[in-house]
Amino acid sequence: MAIKSTRDLLCFSHLRWDFVFQRPQHLMTRFAEVANVYFLEEPMFDSPDKAYLKFERKLPGLQVCVPHMPPGTSQTEMVVLMKALLKSFFDDRDVSNFTFWYYTPVAFEFSRSFTPDLIVYDCMDELSAFKFAPPQIKIMEQQLMAEADLVFTGGVSLYEAKKGSHHNIHPFPSSIDKTHFGAARKTMPEPADQASIPGIRLGFFGVIDERFDQELIREISSKRPDWHIVLIGPVVKIDPAALPKADNIHYLGCKNYQELPQYLAGWDVAMIPFMLNESTRFISPTKTPEYLAAGKPVVSTPIRDVVFPYGEMGLVSIGDDADTFIAAVEYELKNSERKEWLNDVDEYLSDKSWQDTFKSMNALMLSVKQKNPVVLTSELKSAS
Repeated sequence: MAIKSTRDLLCFSHLRWDFVFQRPQHLMTRFAEVANVYFLEEPMFDSPDKAYLKFERKLPGLQVCVPHMPPGTSQTEMVVLMKALLKSFFDDRDVSNFTFWYYTPVAFEFSRSFTPDLIVYDCMDELSAFKFAPPQIKIMEQQLMAEADLVFTGGVSLYEAKKGSHHNIHPFPSSIDKTHFGAARKTMPEPADQASIPGIRLGFFGVIDERFDQELIREISSKRPDWHIVLIGPVVKIDPAALPKADNIHYLGCKNYQELPQYLAGWDVAMIPFMLNESTRFISPTKTPEYLAAGKPVVSTPIRDVVFPYGEMGLVSIGDDADTFIAAVEYELKNSERKEWLNDVDEYLSDKSWQDTFKSMNALMLSVKQKNPVVLTSELKSAS
């Protein structure tokens, strides 16, 4: 007989559910199969009268909760209002049956007075290094670390930087939905906005922000006008007008997660053109295994968590500047049919999936609460 879970999950996220489908969505989708998940986004300041929470069910077990507040609400007022909204949220729910799962330490400022069953901090990025990061984020992270039962990191380099800050911390680098992206290895219908792009295509999907190496793209475009650069994703925190423009650079905008394999299938080489700066020092790009699962050659700048292990294993080529990046692309174009490389890719990815990550994380969560173990399996929802 399956044990019924009584532990629900409240996820505090700095990313919106309908933004780019990445780590929070992959994990919360899986938790929603076995528990009630509430995905609490950052406030929107568009309510003329009073603060309120708006709920929208995205999946049978998952609701997105968006706080709406009056325009001009200060940081101090926001904390007070969020405490009140959370108190109202728990008026008819037992907080002691909840896991609090944090992606943003800033949320600890208004949630610290509550006593959930378990506190998990999934530190997917070094948010303090990102553009427009809240000034209090480092202090809030220290305080969250002091109270958290369990800490996960989004990569090995981030784990190495944080491991001295918590007694129960574990690295969980980017994982993969192999079936989803593996579809790109077969012939797929060409999306209309990509079908007209001729010649050799170098592709990138993801957020185009302060991490994106605009000058690298500009130089590649100029030095190899016969190559066409396809860029997919939202432009945030930077001026779109400053992005490189050329006849062989194509900005296709945002695409939903389901569409990505169709675009990937039409690329010759996939790119990770990130700058080396504070905002990229600890990142572990999810797109690395996604590109590889699609069977596409990958060229990246020397991001540490890409170089180790992907670069050192020969799964990804590395370019330090425009010339070496171009040389790496040329190498991949000449060797794109390497069966041995694809076999190595598949062997490396064989034990990596978001489902495995979810199971491993959940096992660690259960180990913290042995006095009241909760078995989270796919049967629980039907059993309940």
